[in-house]
Amino acid sequence: MARRIVVRGGSGAGKTTLARILARHLDVPHVELDALHHGPSWRSASAAELQASVQAALDDARGWVVDGNYDDKLAGLVLDRAELVLWLDLPLGKKLLRLLGRTAARWWREEELWNGNRESLKTAVWGADALFPWAVRTHFRYRRRWPELFRGRPMLRLRTAREVDEWLRAFIAREP
Repeated sequence: MARRIVVRGGSGAGKTTLARILARHLDVPHVELDALHHGPSWRSASAAELQASVQAALDDARGWVVDGNYDDKLAGLVLDRAELVLWLDLPLGKKLLRLLGRTAARWWREEELWNGNRESLKTAVWGADALFPWAVRTHFRYRRRWPELFRGRPMLRLRTAREVDEWLRAFIAREP
């Protein structure tokens, strides 16, 4: 059974939630790439910095569950070691509704994400790197690029929240 799993998907697909559950169930580390990528004041890690952080996290012999993307900075570092790629390819509308609820809740609670960073309503909708425009752009980009990127890898593409839930229930039922 897979013990090195990477959970991929666009913003709002549920990557982190699923990865946390899987890591807890398998008793392996959960590696959230966003937490390693976004430094204080939203400073982005360089490719070398991110690769070094991820490499250190992947050294656990028990396995790991990684959530996130960052193909441009990580190349095959995570994918080449994964025993299973879970692609959460949910409909764009579903992801945007989740993002709306999540962003509003985080803003209201002034929730810290990583390294002192907090979401704001302004940065969620305005600017080149705003969350909602990013989610729309990457939704279509991933659907174009990932089938080829994942070809030949052990991959499962889950297209609805129901498929994710059913797969998770079956996975937990067969894992000790």
